Amino acid sequence: MLLVDTRNGRPRSVSGQLLVRAASQSTPVAGVGVHGAVEGEFQQQQIETHTAPVADLQGLRCEISRWRGEAAAAARDTGCNVAPLATSPLAVRPIAARSPRYAWMVDRYQLTAREHLTCGCHVHVSVESDEEGVGVLDRIRVWLPALLALSANSPYWNGADTGFASYRSQALARWPSWGPADHFGSAEEYHRLVREMVLSSVILDEGMIYFDARLAQHYPTVEIRSADVCFTVEEAVVVAALCRGLVETAAEEWAFGKEAPAVPTQLLRLAAWQSGREGLGGRLIDWRSGLPKPCWWVLGSLLDHVGPALQAAGDLEVVQEGLARVQEEGNGAMRQRATFARTGRLVDVVAESVRQTPTRVQA
Repeated sequence: MLLVDTRNGRPRSVSGQLLVRAASQSTPVAGVGVHGAVEGEFQQQQIETHTAPVADLQGLRCEISRWRGEAAAAARDTGCNVAPLATSPLAVRPIAARSPRYAWMVDRYQLTAREHLTCGCHVHVSVESDEEGVGVLDRIRVWLPALLALSANSPYWNGADTGFASYRSQALARWPSWGPADHFGSAEEYHRLVREMVLSSVILDEGMIYFDARLAQHYPTVEIRSADVCFTVEEAVVVAALCRGLVETAAEEWAFGKEAPAVPTQLLRLAAWQSGREGLGGRLIDWRSGLPKPCWWVLGSLLDHVGPALQAAGDLEVVQEGLARVQEEGNGAMRQRATFARTGRLVDVVAESVRQTPTRVQA
């Protein structure tokens, strides 16, 4: 999430100060083995929140609220607010956090790195093995553009309306390892490609595998990375539930030997571009036909696909209600533009996003 000045809404490079305050203010949660956290990110004008692993959506809702609240409380002591925006509506000159890794990235990627300031929503879902994980990756790749459209929350960039619902997706396209991945077929092929990418020296290490979904480095999970940071806690809960539904459905298909969809990666790139451009304001690419369809038809198809998994997890009603709310009220991109249309001031867009952040730490 962005760290923005309380007076004018502009991003401020205070993540180092915020992390010190977050460490001193964080309150423990009894009975939790793996804790969430507030952590730094690539640029000093942003912060990352992690949630502890949970099994149900109510637990996830509390975790997201708690850690957004922790970040907000620490930010207030630095004269800042936390804004759940995927890009900055107001002009900003990003300043990279101090670390050898980030210094290497700035030197290697030059203007791409110097201009990069985006915030995403990454969802981890557990898998039993790398083989199952790659089987999942091969089967969910066709649905990830729909998640981008649903979560789109970055229409503005450096003081201008970009014409995109998710300009974050365009900024990420400048990085060499970003985007939809090919069909792998096996964990061996996945790891072979990752090794070759690292050995190419174009990227620094495995942490720079920026696929829309990948095997996580440090956890036994599939990490789905396609979504913008979500405008509200409830939208984040819906996106996470859909991700779990996709992984559970794909794992079952893999276990029963159902073939993964044979969709060319280039078509998925087109679908991702279309999702970033239109969001929920137009038509998305239906991967089955390769043709544009109304956005809510495509999202309805996604819900039908994962419906049995959502029902089994007890998540279906929450997702249905959440999607209905987004259809009525709009996602982050639509809400940002509605605020600007009403006031004509981008600072009000930032202020409205700040109001979505929990103001109290949720225990």
